[in-house]
Amino acid sequence: MTVRQLELEERVFDAEEVDNEIEEAPLAASLKGVESDDVIALYMKEVGSIPLLTHEEEIDLGHAVREGEAAARRLARADLSAEKRVELERAIARGEEARRRFVEANSRLVISIARKYMGRGLPLSDLMQEGNLGLMKAVERFDPDLGHRFSTYATWWIRQAILRSLADQGRTIRLPAHIVDELSRMNRVAKTLAQDLGREPTDEELGEELEVPAERVTELRSLAGQPLSLETPIGEEEESTLAEFIEDEDSPTPSAMTSESIMWERLDDALDSLSPREARVLRLRYGLEDGEDYTLEQVGEKLGLTRERIRQIQSQALRRLRHPSRSRNLKPFLN
Repeated sequence: MTVRQLELEERVFDAEEVDNEIEEAPLAASLKGVESDDVIALYMKEVGSIPLLTHEEEIDLGHAVREGEAAARRLARADLSAEKRVELERAIARGEEARRRFVEANSRLVISIARKYMGRGLPLSDLMQEGNLGLMKAVERFDPDLGHRFSTYATWWIRQAILRSLADQGRTIRLPAHIVDELSRMNRVAKTLAQDLGREPTDEELGEELEVPAERVTELRSLAGQPLSLETPIGEEEESTLAEFIEDEDSPTPSAMTSESIMWERLDDALDSLSPREARVLRLRYGLEDGEDYTLEQVGEKLGLTRERIRQIQSQALRRLRHPSRSRNLKPFLN
């Protein structure tokens, strides 16, 4: 789990010391060489009119996808009657249609997330395509019987695909994925602090918010520059170099991916245990609804409440999430 959602995790536990290949987006071929604002305008014009799925629709479509996959496996058998083959082919077609609807309805989620990683080594078009691969994986793995919202589940897969792509392709020297995660989180926190303070935060202020030494913030700022030498010193005593930290694996292990997915499901469960208004506030504030991290003012406008009231609801919701009955299901996954 990365970036803003990780901030939610950390805020929950600070007080204890105190979701087959999908067809590429129709715009993909036309994105090359187009300015970012134009890309966004074209993209949103195409997908903005597509309604989001209700929870009930997600469950029905999820079952259709799974039934289609099962039908495809059964169709490979040679002892099927012509009538049975027709039945299975229809189930496969329903599954593909369900897959298409999943992708179309969540395309805006991909662009919302991809936009946050602009300027980090890959053009927006590539970020969107990588995000679509993550969305594809989410559709394949989504289990409708668990009762979770697809958008919450898909957000992690989309972010993971984009972050891995940035780690593998977006730099002259490929940084370890965990460092890319740290950089992304630091940039997000810096943006939030700048809004609150009315200026750029110092390394000390960032370190305090991130709960890391100011020296680590300075290191991360230096790592954000491109290109880097393999001899870049790392560590408080500068006893190690960047070359020692270059990751050998291109992707996370299956067990790590499974753990992260379960984390998302349990986070969704925790939010569902709150009041509808509390859960909505946290989903909007931490990018769990449509990929956008809304400010207190923006959430207030959406809900017809003041900024201060939203802050109070957020604080109350976070306090409730810190209760052991809710936090214990998430705590084993931290760190």
